[in-house]
Amino acid sequence: MSKKKPLSQGQLRRMRANQSKRLKRNESAQESIDIQDHLLTPEQSGVVISRFGQHADIETQDGTVTRCNIRRAVTSLVTGDKVVVRLATEVQSGSNIGGIVEAVHPRTSSLTRPDLYDGVKIIAANIDQILIVSSVLPSFTTQIIDRYLVACEDTGIDPVIVLNKIDLLDDQNRPEIEQALQRYRDIGYPVYQLSSHTGEGTDEIKSLLKDKVSVFAGQSGVGKSSLINALMPEADLLIGDVSDNSGLGQHTTTTAKLLHFASGGDLIDSPGVREFALWHLDAQRVGWCFIEFRDFLGTCKFRDCKHGDDPGCALQDALKQGKIAQDRFSNYQRIIASLDEQRHARHFRAIDDI
Repeated sequence: MSKKKPLSQGQLRRMRANQSKRLKRNESAQESIDIQDHLLTPEQSGVVISRFGQHADIETQDGTVTRCNIRRAVTSLVTGDKVVVRLATEVQSGSNIGGIVEAVHPRTSSLTRPDLYDGVKIIAANIDQILIVSSVLPSFTTQIIDRYLVACEDTGIDPVIVLNKIDLLDDQNRPEIEQALQRYRDIGYPVYQLSSHTGEGTDEIKSLLKDKVSVFAGQSGVGKSSLINALMPEADLLIGDVSDNSGLGQHTTTTAKLLHFASGGDLIDSPGVREFALWHLDAQRVGWCFIEFRDFLGTCKFRDCKHGDDPGCALQDALKQGKIAQDRFSNYQRIIASLDEQRHARHFRAIDDI
């Protein structure tokens, strides 16, 4: 079967125009249930707990959560946004809408992921840290960790590496995993170890989460939902079992939502963190996101050095001198090699969705 051609610029324009028309139809329908101004209370502060199309659940300072309409002028609204909201003095009959989001405060940070149509899509805001959860099962791999680290460095959100399921460590897998984690400590990344099954290490994580807005990221099956349930039993999140046959887990979270830890701090649980594709980054940016590379970038003999077999490559020299770890450099090369492949696949998926 012959491969499909990438979308042309004309096709992309028509696809975006159709999306815009659908959005305008939704907005027009929304206008019919907007709350009249004289039925609204004065402005107050709130935070987006979750977003549903043209509606958002807003938590105000008294802890009350109200489903609100969103003004047309608010062009971007995601979980974690700090907003200005006006609540209704009474909810209209047959409606569950109790207020209107009037404006959004500037964001301190934005968690993004590549989007099929829009390039990069914001999925959550005002995040302080991303906990990159790995585990002994599925098999521990630094490739996944490094991809998340690149995404964290690109967004400017502090990463924390967490190894879950340490109750499954044994004499066979412990040395390799410990060595890999130590390499991350050596370049400045905080590393925590715990078991959501036995509870070992969870108190340290609770202290880490206090007074901060956090996101948990990691591949399926590493125990993110189990860990969240251990830290926040009232969340009652679904837990996906690891397949005995494949060793892979199933995705369980479906809607981004802001949750509160009883011990302090907030969690944004979002399905968007599953999709940390990096095709929107160029090779130079990826290299910069490997923090130990930064002292050597721009010092190669040739300005167009690809950091492969190029003569006079500063990264290769640093690798030989032990200033860069071999597995980190190998993971960097894998990411660079995958960029064009991911962009190519993106075009084919777009065609399938027309």
